[in-house]
Amino acid sequence: MVAGKHQQRFVITGVGVVSPIGIGRDQFWNNLLVGASGIDRITALPYTDLPTNLAAEVKNFHPEEFIRHNKFLKTMSRDIQLGVAAASLAMKDSGLKTNGIEPDRLGVVFGAGRISTSPNDLSDAALSCMQDEEFQMTRWGEGGMGKMFPLWLLKQLPNMAACHVSIEHNARGPNNTITSRESSALLALNEAIYTIQRGAADCMIVGACSSNVHPVDITKLSLFELLARGDQDPKSACRPFDANRTGTVVGEGAAVFVVEDYEHARKRGAEIYAEVLAVGAGCDGNEEMSGGPGMGIVQAVKQSIHKAGISPREIGHINAHGKSTLQDDLVEARAYHRLFSDDTVKIPVTALKSYFGNFDAGSGAVELAGSILALHYGNVPQTLNYRNPDPGCRLNVIHGEPHKAKAPVALTVNRTHIGQSVAALLRAM
Repeated sequence: MVAGKHQQRFVITGVGVVSPIGIGRDQFWNNLLVGASGIDRITALPYTDLPTNLAAEVKNFHPEEFIRHNKFLKTMSRDIQLGVAAASLAMKDSGLKTNGIEPDRLGVVFGAGRISTSPNDLSDAALSCMQDEEFQMTRWGEGGMGKMFPLWLLKQLPNMAACHVSIEHNARGPNNTITSRESSALLALNEAIYTIQRGAADCMIVGACSSNVHPVDITKLSLFELLARGDQDPKSACRPFDANRTGTVVGEGAAVFVVEDYEHARKRGAEIYAEVLAVGAGCDGNEEMSGGPGMGIVQAVKQSIHKAGISPREIGHINAHGKSTLQDDLVEARAYHRLFSDDTVKIPVTALKSYFGNFDAGSGAVELAGSILALHYGNVPQTLNYRNPDPGCRLNVIHGEPHKAKAPVALTVNRTHIGQSVAALLRAM
């Protein structure tokens, strides 16, 4: 990416993770290395009447430990609490003190997914409108609304994660929210880079957060997503690219990064995890006219390679979307074959959803954290539960143990169910 007469570089200097396999960078990374799954039976809510009893939950999470302004907790949904906590971890990790940067030069861009309301939030108000077992609309205005928490709506607005992060760290620069499901995190990263490039900020707090461990979300998702059956060992339920995969698993989590211009980071003596070479995006469009599903991935990867000015042979590993549904994994694998031809089977592939399931915008961010740390430490985590290769995918899936990184460049990919796709190329520093 060019700014003026010199090549501007963008680097990641802080990583914060709140995930089903660990809170904090070190715990998250250590559990990836040892192959510890975060998927289990649901504990946060009764699952008897739900279509699945499996989820990847963030355990032992106490938001007040990470959020200074505790008075705001009552206006934060679970999703937002996860995101703000991850941002606090990322800022601490970066060594970027809020009094060490002009507030107007520190911005925020966040990816967010659906934030569903809990039936409990509305139950008292709804029950007050019942008469003779029927809901009376006239009672809603008379007294029903008065029984609701006045700031109830703030818990459901997707832009509130970015707002709360801004308040927490006095970030008065550009503030934006991307709502594009699983592709949101990498699109947020792209937005952050362009914000710095155009001179609107020196540093950006970038991330995404989501929680689908919710009765409404699980029920809705089951109508159009293939969810793994709950009659199996939870730890082996999510099996990306395996021939015996039965569906994805819902989860929750967040990851946040501090992104800044390389020269800015160098001058302040920051530890640099990785350089962001490029981000590309695409969409499947009309599948009949564009050549079938997966063309969004093809376009996104081609765009990122072109922007980065590298050869596909320089890619050390692919951090795949790897959703663990029959159709989505096939679509993704075929896209890689279109891109790389026979070289595809040679590029090592990891699919981190096998550890923590799929949770909308947040899963893309947590996967990005996995890519950054894999480059930083020189090890690529294995894909869990890959025992029976799907002949329709034909990928070089890392399994059994972590893979020693043989090249310093990683490609990470995310895609929504309807084909919105994004790809980022990162390089170890």
